[in-house]
Parts: sequence; C-alpha cells; structure tokens
Amino acid sequence: MTEKDIEKLVKEKLDEAYKAEDHPKKFFITANGRGITDGGDLYNALLGDMMRITQRALTAVLSEVVKK
Repeated sequence: MTEKDIEKLVKEKLDEAYKAEDHPKKFFITANGRGITDGGDLYNALLGDMMRITQRALTAVLSEVVKK
C-alpha cells in the first residue's frame, strides 16, 4: 500500500467510526462562587468520545491492512 492509500483508508475509517458513535449532546462546565470554572466533565466527555472513535477506526484500518 502506498502512503496515499493508507491516508485514504484512515480517513474513510475515521469517518465511518465517527458516524457510528453516539456523541454526547450536552457538556457541563461548572463554576463555583469565586469565578473558578471547571471544564473537567467537558474534557472527559470529549476525550472518551474521541478515544472510542479512534479505537474503532484503528481496529478497522489494521484489519484492512492485515488482509492485504
């Protein structure tokens, strides 16, 4: 496989994985009375979502490469 083929395969698999996941609809950013904002829930939700997408896409890419 050429570099272009691999790049195309990775893009296709990432797009498929993104569409297959149910993404969080709401993110909560909390602020306390002193003006401190905590985006930990937002960060954790986004990180979890991206890790699931990446795992699914990488599994698909590696499966395709092993077949060839």
